[in-house]
Order: sequence, then C-alpha cells, then structure tokens
Amino acid sequence: MSSGSATRRLAAFLYRRPRLQLRLLLAAPLAWLLLAYLGSLALMFANAFFRLDSFTGRVVLEPTLDNFATVIGTEVYRTITIRTVALAAIVTLSCAVLAFPIAYYMARVASPRTQGLLIVATLMPLWVSYLVKVYAWRTMLIGNGAIDWALEPIGLGTPGFGEVALWLVFTYLWLPYMILPIYAGLERIPASLFEASADLGARGGLTFRRVILPMALPAVVAGSIFTFSLTLGDYITPDLVSNTRLIGNAVYDSLGVPNLPLAAAIASIPVVIIVIYLLLARRTGAFESL
Repeated sequence: MSSGSATRRLAAFLYRRPRLQLRLLLAAPLAWLLLAYLGSLALMFANAFFRLDSFTGRVVLEPTLDNFATVIGTEVYRTITIRTVALAAIVTLSCAVLAFPIAYYMARVASPRTQGLLIVATLMPLWVSYLVKVYAWRTMLIGNGAIDWALEPIGLGTPGFGEVALWLVFTYLWLPYMILPIYAGLERIPASLFEASADLGARGGLTFRRVILPMALPAVVAGSIFTFSLTLGDYITPDLVSNTRLIGNAVYDSLGVPNLPLAAAIASIPVVIIVIYLLLARRTGAFESL
C-alpha cells in the first residue's frame, strides 16, 4: 500500500468522525495543560505537606500539617493575607469605576473610527514591558518626581512608597483588563432596549440602574477576575514601589531562605481564595463574558 493511499484512507476515516478530529486537535494543548500547569500546581500542594529539616536544610518527605499550622497561627501571615485581599478588592473597585465610563463611551457613543482608536489606545499599554511601566511609576513616585510636581500647587505631596502607591500602580497596570470585558459586555446589549426604556419614560439614570448595570454586571465581574487575581499574586510591584509586603512577597521570601514547604503552604492561600472567587463569579454568568 502506497503512502498516498494510506493518507487518503486516514483523511476519509477522520472526515467521517468530526468528534475524533476535535479530540486529536485538543490532545496536545490539553496534555500540556495537565502536565505543565496542573502538574506543577499538584507538586506545589504536595510540597506543602512535607517539612524542612532545620539541620540539613533538606525537604523531608513525611506528611505533616505543620506548615499550614504555621501559616494560620502566625499573626504576620494573617495580616499579610488580609492586607492583600483588601488591596485586591480596592484595586478591582477602582478599575471598575474608571473602566465603566470609558467602555460605555467606546461601545455606545463613539463612532466606528473613534472606537477603533480607543481600542488601540487601551491595548497599547499592554505592549510595553511590565517592568518598564512599574519603573516609570517608581520614578514618578519618588520625591521631586512628576506626581510631586503636579500635586505641589494644591499643597499635596507624593504618596511615597506605601499602600497608596501600590493602589495607584496596580490600578494603572490592570485597568485595560477591566475595560475590554466591560466594553464587550456593553456592546452586546441590544440598542432596542435603550429605545424601549426611553419610550416607557425612563431617564438616563433609571435606564442605567435598571437596564445597563444589570446586563453589564457579568462583564464587570469577568474583568474583576483579572484585576483581583493579578493583584493577589503580584510580588514584583510591591518590591519596586512600596515597602508593603503582600502574599507574593511572603512566598518569595520563604523561597529565598529556602523553605519550599512553607512557601508552598503560603502560596496555597491565594489559590484557595481565587477558587472561591471563581465559584462566586460563575454564579453571575461572568464566564460567558470572558
């Protein structure tokens, strides 16, 4: 049998079985996901149940809950967790407040040409290196920087390197991730609903509360998945623009000791929080807006 004949038979066999084609097409990426991503996550959780021998500095493969007891029972880790979750929530809220009017203008008001320009403008910051943007903000936040120069005429100074600086930088970094889902969600709202609301005598504020906001809420929650999770796991920005320690910094510090089991136990905190957050977001229909 020639190779050409075998190829034609294989093509005919696959043509009659479209589901098999789909399975073969997805086999490689799914295998990569299982092995590289979920596999590494499973290894991380496994390490959290081992302990570090303080004398030899080696990981002892004996099941124990000591690392979780240390994380839960130590005041500093509880404080860091509360601080990180609170900051992630504030950044998410700030991004939503800033992104909604921008996305609404892009989706419902701007002309097609302006809409395209605004989409490009929203995406442009994502083309710049993450570190370049953070270092640019670091330069602006130092004394006699650009922010200090702008606030000096009204009697205010630079926020310095603290929680406020982190809030500003994170809001800037993740804002595009909130704008795009909201824009997509608003664009899917039929224009006839706005016309029907106006015909029934509803003004702009009432239309926003009763029509726009409920229908755009899944898109807002979809954007919040990015802003919340990215803030929760970041450790580079806190190191560069503040003296504030977040969960990511605690993990990094534990790896520097090194204490891999303790680092794995600390890293399980944001994973659990994100899983709970995703389960709650799924109830709002946010996954359909991604």
